[in-house]
Amino acid sequence: MIERLLAIMRRLRAPDGCDWDRAQTFATIAPYTIEEAYEVADAITRHDMADLKDELGDLLLQVVFHSRIAEEAGLFSFDDVADAISDKMERRHPHIFGDTNDGGHHRWEQVKATERRAKGETGALDGVALGLPALQRADKIQKRAARVGFDWPDATGPRAKITEELSEIEHATTDDEREDEIGDLLFATVNWARHLGIDAEAALRRATAKFESRFRAMEAFAPDFAARSLGEQETLWQRAKADERGDPPSV
Repeated sequence: MIERLLAIMRRLRAPDGCDWDRAQTFATIAPYTIEEAYEVADAITRHDMADLKDELGDLLLQVVFHSRIAEEAGLFSFDDVADAISDKMERRHPHIFGDTNDGGHHRWEQVKATERRAKGETGALDGVALGLPALQRADKIQKRAARVGFDWPDATGPRAKITEELSEIEHATTDDEREDEIGDLLFATVNWARHLGIDAEAALRRATAKFESRFRAMEAFAPDFAARSLGEQETLWQRAKADERGDPPSV
């Protein structure tokens, strides 16, 4: 069935195809690619398998779209993309596809390190994508630094750093200084979460979803929510939290 999708993309990109599709470039399509990946993750979080099927199709379309643009430029084709990832998976699993039983995660990391060196990436932090969400990229950067020994021995170090950064925010005198210090605070928080075995990106997503759920509950309790005083809104907030916990209604 992939041939059908490839044919559809060729038709859309043809000289007499869709004006919008023909106008797209790698750069203009990239934001849609990122958005579709997040929508896949969202469907998984919601355990909506019908939606997951649709979102995976949308994500596959992005791969086909980029591949078609590349093929038109004489760079590579969809088949090249499929071959490249197939080669990579076999290369990174020599204990499955090769002639050695020495495998596992450590072997995967060794092969990845060899691949990075082949690309000229010799620094410990090379190859961490700039387009990653900020918290996720901070976590990856910290893990790379930790591999070469640059890390706190335990969680007390990053926890103390958070207190230090809070103080520096309070003493900052300009917006630029405050931005820098808040960035340092967020970076330290990711570091603390990492030492506690917590995925900071997932934790923030969970907290945001929880806030959203409670806020929507408040709006349902009081259609005139925006006109309520802050004290009344706080009462509604506490009611939303109680409902979330399944507490009996107060009398």
